[in-house]
Amino acid sequence: MPSKIDSQNSLVSVIIPTYNRPKYLKQAIESAVKQTYKNIEIIVSDDCSPESPQKIVDSFNDPRIRLGRNSKNLGISRNVIAAYKEARGKYVASLNDDDMWNEDFLEKLVPQLEANPNLVLAFSDHYIINPESKIDDVATQENTQYWKRDQLKEGVYQPFYEIGLVQQAVPCAVATVIRKDAIEWNDFVPEMGPFWDLYLTYLACRTGGGAYYSPERLTRYRVHTESVTASSGGKNAYDKIRASKAGIFCNRQFMEDQRLQDFKNYFREKWLHAHTTLAIGLLRAEKVTEARPVLLQALRQQKFNLRTIVALALSFTPQPLARRLLTN
Repeated sequence: MPSKIDSQNSLVSVIIPTYNRPKYLKQAIESAVKQTYKNIEIIVSDDCSPESPQKIVDSFNDPRIRLGRNSKNLGISRNVIAAYKEARGKYVASLNDDDMWNEDFLEKLVPQLEANPNLVLAFSDHYIINPESKIDDVATQENTQYWKRDQLKEGVYQPFYEIGLVQQAVPCAVATVIRKDAIEWNDFVPEMGPFWDLYLTYLACRTGGGAYYSPERLTRYRVHTESVTASSGGKNAYDKIRASKAGIFCNRQFMEDQRLQDFKNYFREKWLHAHTTLAIGLLRAEKVTEARPVLLQALRQQKFNLRTIVALALSFTPQPLARRLLTN
């Protein structure tokens, strides 16, 4: 393990994308300021919140923090990638405005990157916390198991296509430090939508570099009703439509990448599943004529899929009844 003194030389850029969450934002910034790894810059990128977070930033009186404020709302993906591009650090790490880092998060991961130039990123497990910042032990363990991080041993994975894109065990938005110059930042496209973190994992994977994993839980991911994850996975039709279109785009990219051919069937299933999810979102938005072709396309490429068949049947169901069924 490299010495802590040597590993403090490289600048790390902490990226905090934010929109209208002043209470949580203050906690997020505080967790960055308190890092035992001190050579950092903190970029708070505000996506045109109704009220500027300038007072919150100023309250820390810390010259390492700078605030950027968009003149119009860009959406999470464009906001966060723009902030990454502004970063001056050798390494970059995302800190959601509603999450928090343990004080030794950077101290534990940066030295691994410093010691091994073949690593493109280093990541850890993380806690789940509730809106009041209390750790939910049950949800934390379930999260670790769901993403199969309980099956990963500490160490280097190279290549890491499977754990990065199939298991999706690398939490790029939550608990990951990335070597900035390893990523082609101009390769991000608007179609990735809310899946910017998965697409970032993809760009990191395709470098051929390695990923270091620490099973320590070094950050805290907050679960609450206003999060992007909750909205895109919930019953809001337009959030579901946006997320599904992003899923279709990403999985098509993965399917077509020759480096990922061993997992092509997996990405094809995810691609088809996203088509059905898109159609369900369109049905909820009462856009029946747009939903049917999407469902028919999905059916043509599957022998049998009950979820798709049921959704297609609902597209021919009288709207009042279909609306009740789709909202249950």
